[in-house]
Amino acid sequence: MSTSPSITELEVENVTFPPTVKPPGSTNTLFLGGAGEREVNMHGNFIKITAIGVYLEDTAVRCLAAKWRGKNTAELAGSVEFYRDIVTGNFEKFIQVTTTMPLTGQQYSEKVSDHCVAIWKSLGIYTDAEAKAIEKFLEVFKYEIFLPGSSILLTISPRGSLTIGFTKDDSVPEDGKAVIESTILGNSLLELIVGKNGVSPAVKQSLASRLSKLLNENHN
Repeated sequence: MSTSPSITELEVENVTFPPTVKPPGSTNTLFLGGAGEREVNMHGNFIKITAIGVYLEDTAVRCLAAKWRGKNTAELAGSVEFYRDIVTGNFEKFIQVTTTMPLTGQQYSEKVSDHCVAIWKSLGIYTDAEAKAIEKFLEVFKYEIFLPGSSILLTISPRGSLTIGFTKDDSVPEDGKAVIESTILGNSLLELIVGKNGVSPAVKQSLASRLSKLLNENHN
């Protein structure tokens, strides 16, 4: 799998995402599914604030192949269900969010938390367990400051744990700073990026392009 010609590094906003990585808190080596920038509209100007890489466990290709092999990039990119299958798939995922502008942990975690809580409440799935997970998530980020080139590292285990790590350079630590036992929080963090209203269309397009090639390579 890791020798596939489709598994290459990607450069986004001067951030290089390697073809494979061993995430914090994991014993697996994951491959780069896709990467892209996140832009925000500031007073009418689109500013690129982060570069995001999404890595997947090798078994993701087999899990996705049954439904999605044979599809081209446009078909995958236009399917909400395809990205939902990535988010909920029974395989490990890893998100690297590298800042291209200064960002505080409080800014990042509050924005993410507000979005997650609003969605969970609308779906009627916001319980005490989710509230405690959000409380811990906010606490982990409370005193962090991310200068350009710093990264937020999020390892999402299919067993239901979210490992959060930080790095000030392009290294990836072996262990995270905190582990939160919450399947819904980990999945929601990925869905915020690649879901129906995901914050990074560039990441979604990259995932569709690269996974289309991988799924078709494995199409017998």
